[in-house]
Amino acid sequence: MRLAHPRGLTLPLLLALACAAPVVPGARADVNAEFRRADLDVQPWVERFEGESREIAARREALVAALALRPGEAVADIGAGTGLFTEPLARAVGPQGLVYAVDIAPAFLEHIRQRAAAAGLGQVRTVTCDDRDTRLPAASIDAAFVCDTYHHFEHPSDTLASLRAALRPGGRLLLVDFEREPGASRDWVLGHVRAGRAQVAAEIEAAGFRLLRQVPVEGLVENYVLEFARP
Repeated sequence: MRLAHPRGLTLPLLLALACAAPVVPGARADVNAEFRRADLDVQPWVERFEGESREIAARREALVAALALRPGEAVADIGAGTGLFTEPLARAVGPQGLVYAVDIAPAFLEHIRQRAAAAGLGQVRTVTCDDRDTRLPAASIDAAFVCDTYHHFEHPSDTLASLRAALRPGGRLLLVDFEREPGASRDWVLGHVRAGRAQVAAEIEAAGFRLLRQVPVEGLVENYVLEFARP
């Protein structure tokens, strides 16, 4: 005999809902409004994202090395932007591997397509995501790279669920984001980044990932690096 809730919910469904990952409030939609524009001018963003004064740009080779990619693997760059990491990721997986450049901005993805074609990187695929779904095929990647992008997730619970589904069992997630410490972080970080490292780690673990370690990367001051696994 199945027990039913007075409003029609069965007991198994109630238990499933109780065990589901909590909904995490995300970034404001206006944080990404500029990137959704059809007339987005990419060049100023190339200069902003890829200048050597930006610490993740200066340490991009070390960050890709932290992923420990092997030839033939498939990796997704979530929030690929202007393609700062596209070429080093493609070199790491080799011509038999795959690099999915995932972004919400069509203009950025077109820029990456042209950049990859000019460099002869046939292993690069572009994927237009939305505010809830990476749009990656299920069990299609061995690793995911989320660099200075998590704080742009408007619906973190949904996006993380999509990302977890895209990762193969045992797949890894490398997350890079800003340290957010009141009294220590810049005003821009405090106003732009909604959560600090501990909260971010807790949210990702609640979505079904396992935190493995904090990864030391020499030269990073404002950013931390966390490695997770998909069980």
